[in-house]
Amino acid sequence: MNGKKGCFITFEGPEGAGKSTQVKLLQQALAQRGLECVLTREPGGTPLAEQLRNIVKYHEGDELMAAETELLLFAASRAQHVRNLIKPAVADGKVVLCDRFYDSTTAYQGYARNLELDFINRLNDFASAGCRPDLTILLDLPPEAGFSRTAVREETQGLNDRLENEALDFHLAVRAAFLTIAEQEPERVKVVSALDAPDEIHRNIMELLNNVI
Repeated sequence: MNGKKGCFITFEGPEGAGKSTQVKLLQQALAQRGLECVLTREPGGTPLAEQLRNIVKYHEGDELMAAETELLLFAASRAQHVRNLIKPAVADGKVVLCDRFYDSTTAYQGYARNLELDFINRLNDFASAGCRPDLTILLDLPPEAGFSRTAVREETQGLNDRLENEALDFHLAVRAAFLTIAEQEPERVKVVSALDAPDEIHRNIMELLNNVI
C-alpha cells in the first residue's frame, strides 16, 4: 500500500465457514496498524444493493426464482456496490474487507447451478468494472460442518435463506468449485482451513497478509 491507493481483500467459502468473524478480527488487527478499513459484504454493501440482497436471498412465495434471475440480481448488486463503495474507498487509500465477491457467483451460480461459466466470467467483469481483489482468503470447510454452524447462528434464525437451504449436493459442488478457483489462481486465492479455532484461523490469515500489506 501507499498513500494514494488502498487494498481490496475478499473472503470466500461455503456457508458457515466463519467469514464474518474473520473479517471483523482482521479489521481490528489492521486498525492497530493504523490502517482505515471498510467492512462490507455481497450481495449488499450499499442501500440499493442491500435491497437486492433481500430479494435474492430471502424471496418467498409460489413463484420460484429462476437461476438466471438469481445470477443477474447478484450482478446488479455488485455493479452498485463496486461503483458506489469499493472503488471509491480503495482510491481513498482504505483497506476494503468484503465478505464474498465474484468468486461466489462463479461457485454458486456457475458450478452449482450449472450456468454457463464463460458468460458468468464476462458478467463478473462487467459488474465489477475491472475491480479485482488484491487477495482472496478462501475459508475451506466441509458442508456438513457448515450446516451444524448455520443451524445455531443467531443472526439468521427465522430467515428463509434460499442458498443455505439448498441440498447437500449443491453445497458439495460449491466447495469443490471454490477449491478449483483456488487452484486456477493460486497467487490471489489462498486457502485457509476453517476447521481450526477462530484465533488460529486469524493467525494464519495474518501470516498471509504480511505479503500484501
